[in-house]
Amino acid sequence: MMDRRTLVLGSVAFTAAGSAQLLAQTSAAPFKVGTVKFGSLNWLMETIKAEGIDAKLGLDLAAVELSNNQAGPISLLSGGSDVIVSDWTWALRQRGMGEALKFAPYSSTLGGVVVPADSPIKSLTDLAGKRIGVAGSGIDKSWLLLQAYSRKKLNFDIATRATVQFGAAPLLSEQVRDGSLDATLNFWTQNVRLSTLGFRQVIGMKDVMTELEINPIPAFVGFVWKEQTQSAKEPQLTAFLKAVMQANAILAGSDAKSDAAWARIKPLMKATSDDEAKALRAAYTSGISSAWTSGDMTSADKIMKLLIEAGDTEFVGAGTKFDPKLFHVANA
Repeated sequence: MMDRRTLVLGSVAFTAAGSAQLLAQTSAAPFKVGTVKFGSLNWLMETIKAEGIDAKLGLDLAAVELSNNQAGPISLLSGGSDVIVSDWTWALRQRGMGEALKFAPYSSTLGGVVVPADSPIKSLTDLAGKRIGVAGSGIDKSWLLLQAYSRKKLNFDIATRATVQFGAAPLLSEQVRDGSLDATLNFWTQNVRLSTLGFRQVIGMKDVMTELEINPIPAFVGFVWKEQTQSAKEPQLTAFLKAVMQANAILAGSDAKSDAAWARIKPLMKATSDDEAKALRAAYTSGISSAWTSGDMTSADKIMKLLIEAGDTEFVGAGTKFDPKLFHVANA
């Protein structure tokens, strides 16, 4: 059963009969999607292309290869990409600084804190005096939420009690493997890869949000674009979101067609074993997200209050505040 995945992915009303006519009215320029090499969005883009979904929708898609996650925002804000994948927390900060951005959910899969199998660390409090690597920067939403949880629920400030190192996700994975770090708060793809090597999770970010009484837990990661792009290329944007929904329906399946799709994108996953490939598939499909709901809006508002409370000067000083206009709602 597909539950929320069967909902329309934040798209406006779009019929197959009208797609060609709508797209014909827009620029002949391709719709540019910023993708990080080997990131999960590439798996989705390959499925859209291989299944001919873009052709059926009359959509000319162009992948803009990005060197890393940090290159995405630069590409979007400079006009190099029409849409990227990023966190809504980043998009809200940009709105606070005057950038009119929009967000539609892509994935609810989250990372967590992981340690080697034989580590004596059983809980966050055991990280006192230990070294933890955090993917991203000091205003990463998972790091801020982990701080809020440790202070509110454990009376333990992980930011001051542990030695914290920020860095790129793959590098932190290597460092926790070679013992340079005792633990890492990393992205889900890295944690899945580590789990197949015997690493265990101390706490997941979904567990953190449950403890912070966030219900439902909304998708953090999604498609982000400029409002002006939506005005200029709305038919293409709508077709793209529809293509995402159709490709994800294939990837979320349990039939031969879905198996063939995953076999096709296996080289892009860079899995080192069949077990790792299976684990990545399971994690990806479990996080497939669709329409942004009123419940998600309420939860996001609560999360933003927690993030601002836990945030540093860079996060709060940007004029960040909750803005419902960021979120792209079906038929709105």
